[in-house]
Amino acid sequence: MKIKIRKAAERGVAEHGWLHARFSFSFAGYYDPAHCGFHALQVMNNDRIEPQSGFPMHPHQNAEIFTYILSGQLEHKDSMGNGSIIQKGELQYMSAGSGIYHSETNPSTKESTELYQIWMKPSEEGGEPRYAEKKCNEQNFRNRLQLLFSEEGKEESTPIRQKAEFYIGHLSPGEKLSIEPQSCFPHGWVQIIQGGLNLDGQFLSKADGLAFENQNRCLLLSAREETQFFFFRLS
Repeated sequence: MKIKIRKAAERGVAEHGWLHARFSFSFAGYYDPAHCGFHALQVMNNDRIEPQSGFPMHPHQNAEIFTYILSGQLEHKDSMGNGSIIQKGELQYMSAGSGIYHSETNPSTKESTELYQIWMKPSEEGGEPRYAEKKCNEQNFRNRLQLLFSEEGKEESTPIRQKAEFYIGHLSPGEKLSIEPQSCFPHGWVQIIQGGLNLDGQFLSKADGLAFENQNRCLLLSAREETQFFFFRLS
């Protein structure tokens, strides 16, 4: 099994005044040949958007796009007629399919918005665009993993156009969690949202990522403090 850590301090940086972005993978004007996505994962951006700022209407196609709000709020509008304000702890899913236009802005006049935006490649190109929102109840994933998105929508997760599983987890100090190998998902990625934990002898802090390939044994996660994280199973 191969393990690789992506430290938060080593990520790509973009500063635009209204936008403060950190890139785990090559994105936009940032390019690192050693970090050009990981299997289906293509984008892992940690953004902070200043008040009354954001991304104006722009197009996407053939991308599975997930947005998680860490703090503040985000106003969404798209060419399908969707319009809403996503709050802290909520997730937004958009499958761009054959093409969609959307805007994402911080409607606050005082507070900045921090978020993660994550992209996956779809298994197949095209198809009608899709949109969904999810509210994450921490009680559902405290000291366990909660499945949020999967190809077939199992366990009340939202269906996506990729053979992958997207989980969220929260560990209390001293709590442990095992990640068992699965033959249909031999690869995976762990992204620390907040806190810190030990994983396979490696310590991960806030915004660190860890990739593993060809998992052939159990991986043990142990939290040193209150820790929230994403976990992706990838084919």
